[in-house]
Amino acid sequence: MTNGSQKSGQRTAIVIFHWSFTISKSGSLGGRGWVAMAKIDEFMIGVDLGGTSMMVVALDSKGKILADRARSTKPELGADKVMERIADTVEKLLFDIGKGVRKAEGVCVGAPGVIDRENGLVVRAPNLNWTEYPLAKKLSQLLHSPVVLDNDVNAGAVGEHVLGAGRGARNMVAIFVGTGIGGGVIINDELYYGGRGSAGEVGHMKILADGPVCGCGRRGCVEALASRTAMERDVESALKAGRESAIPEIMKRDNRDRMTSSVIQEALQSRDALMEEVLRRAQLYLGLLVASVVNLLDPQCVVIGGGIVERLKEDFLRPVQMTAYEHFLRLKDSNRVKIVASELGDHAGAAGAAVLAWRALKGMDLRKSSMTNDK
Repeated sequence: MTNGSQKSGQRTAIVIFHWSFTISKSGSLGGRGWVAMAKIDEFMIGVDLGGTSMMVVALDSKGKILADRARSTKPELGADKVMERIADTVEKLLFDIGKGVRKAEGVCVGAPGVIDRENGLVVRAPNLNWTEYPLAKKLSQLLHSPVVLDNDVNAGAVGEHVLGAGRGARNMVAIFVGTGIGGGVIINDELYYGGRGSAGEVGHMKILADGPVCGCGRRGCVEALASRTAMERDVESALKAGRESAIPEIMKRDNRDRMTSSVIQEALQSRDALMEEVLRRAQLYLGLLVASVVNLLDPQCVVIGGGIVERLKEDFLRPVQMTAYEHFLRLKDSNRVKIVASELGDHAGAAGAAVLAWRALKGMDLRKSSMTNDK
């Protein structure tokens, strides 16, 4: 899974495409010095854009999700048509909220692939088949609202940090397991982009030097060892070698052409030996990844999310935790590092995108609001 942002550092200005929007500023960019002027009825829209589906939420200044809508992406229609689908979904969401709302205060889209945050461009998104697409400008023209852009995995990390399982942790790493493996890094309560804007590429950390070839073309990446795609490859190889398994029958019965999280869950429930073996191997490598991340960054919390985590919950997480704790360099107080499942599930990316919209467009820190609501 690719998590990138070209030509952007941690304190780089973001171009905001808009028609008419006013904010006040007294100080520097980056969330400090902005005058917070949110009204009680103001809200931001967050969009988690995936290759298969999108999730759209409206989030108020206290971190409350006012409404949400999910819809298929249909990238085969072309990028402009996808923008129309997003705009249409946002308009329906505004109708859901009511109160005569006609437009959003602002929008942030968490998009897959390599992102140019400064210019609002999707530089490269293979699963959407987009190259150099001016998403922020195009969507702003349709919605007549300011639009900012970030990476989808970064947005998910922010969502969990502010509103989910990472609340209260100043330093946190989020790891999302799906068709690939992506990550987001929070350091001192700030989303860390790195020198080139591509920090958080945990899926391409090297775990096994001579391992299988990853989608990036290199060997040894944890994405090629522990993602759902990797598990599906290992199952297919075993079946071709003559191993018996209920997985093909489950996929046929459920009309699935891919080994989805639900297929994995059904196979485990039927005590399928091959599925159990493949899953244990993936959990081992994921645990080693978590240990490496903790040994490098020493976060207070590691949040693990994705469809398979939502399906299997503690049955998936527990072996990962055990492996990770065994490989911490500092064992004495290893229990001070929490390794937990995502709390927001499918809403993490969209909610995080809305949080980023509040930061970029209003300079508001929703961490304080969400923590106040918890008391």
